[in-house]
Amino acid sequence: MFRIRRLGLVALLALAVTPVALAASGSPRLEAFFQSALQSADYQQKVYTRVAGKWRQPGAKGTPALGKKTVVQALIGRDGKLVSASVTTESGSKAWDAAALEAVKKAAPFPPLPKSYPLPTLDAHFHVSWVAGP
Repeated sequence: MFRIRRLGLVALLALAVTPVALAASGSPRLEAFFQSALQSADYQQKVYTRVAGKWRQPGAKGTPALGKKTVVQALIGRDGKLVSASVTTESGSKAWDAAALEAVKKAAPFPPLPKSYPLPTLDAHFHVSWVAGP
């Protein structure tokens, strides 16, 4: 199950990250935002799934405060190669931030951009949050 909505210049693809939470009070959540010029929900899903599959939650001491998040900004080339990736918002946990950046880097290369996508690169933002959960 996923939902897509417009937020300014980006679309949102959000799914719960499946790793078991280390604390009963929270769980990790990954959201992916893409430039609005990318109309392919299939491509968004593929990129999201690759990053989610590479996410490795740091130990209990690496978990940020509830509600905090890391934002990784990635630039994907037409051929699917990762042009750049950096943490643009820190969660307050260096281990969590490093794990989020590592997930994006290890997920690369991504599938080539769809032929219908008009730009030479795709800007994608990955938000990894620690949220209240069962």
